[in-house]
Amino acid sequence: MVAPGMLQNESVKRWLGGLEPAWTLLEYDSFQALQDPPSPTTGPIRLATDLTEDELKESAVARNALVLLLAASAGAGLKTTSTGNLSRSVVAEMCNHFVWPEFDKAAAFEFNRVINEPDFLPLHFVRHVVQAATLLRRHRGHLKISSAGQRLIEAPNFRVLQAVLFHVAFWRFDLGVLGRGLHNGWLQRDVGIILWCLSISANDWQSSKRLSRLCTIPINGVLDQQWDTAPYAMEAQILRPLLWFGLLDHKEEKDDTNHLTSLHLYRKTALFDRFLSFDVRLEGANAPRH
Repeated sequence: MVAPGMLQNESVKRWLGGLEPAWTLLEYDSFQALQDPPSPTTGPIRLATDLTEDELKESAVARNALVLLLAASAGAGLKTTSTGNLSRSVVAEMCNHFVWPEFDKAAAFEFNRVINEPDFLPLHFVRHVVQAATLLRRHRGHLKISSAGQRLIEAPNFRVLQAVLFHVAFWRFDLGVLGRGLHNGWLQRDVGIILWCLSISANDWQSSKRLSRLCTIPINGVLDQQWDTAPYAMEAQILRPLLWFGLLDHKEEKDDTNHLTSLHLYRKTALFDRFLSFDVRLEGANAPRH
């Protein structure tokens, strides 16, 4: 067990509600190593860099990043505003080309006469991640594809695209903006541990609340809240982005304990274990690697 003293804390025990977090199975050195970003050649977290074209299509982020990069490779590139966002004309064009899980464009834009980039979250997220990965560059009021981006849209290099964008999104990009800064980076600091915990905890449908208990390391700001904010932070900053990368499925079910709410359930897709692999040791002298 990684932190036995912590688990004896009364507030932690109440929050867990009888559940034992998956990370308690880890040997201490592996627990520590999972806090480092993935490495292309060594380390406990491995990202597949050989996805097929069909596998890439399962990732909304990778699929739509290709749409954006191809558009940026044509002519002068993609026109931007003075604030650095894509222009309304570009946003309108991307709205016609982007396909995003569980995003109803008609409902989202029903009352919008014009659509700015921040109004269209799929494009806003993908553009920021792609730009953070230096696959786009600014040039005279436009975003143009960079030399690195040009290489990645060409076969067979595009097989690496998911790994590049995933690494940037979870280890370099501030996912807290998706949850309005809730808990100030709490989850992203432990994202490697959370991903490993999901690899063994999300084989079947699980609620966001249960996954927040099984996969995260609680902090005082979570334990001291009057309302249970952990599932909302977990969903906004971890589970939803994993859905966008094609690594989780999502469904809603009626909540029998509260007729005003629904249960949000998640489970791994086949792409999760295909894309993410781990080299860790579990507690116990003869424990296997996973």
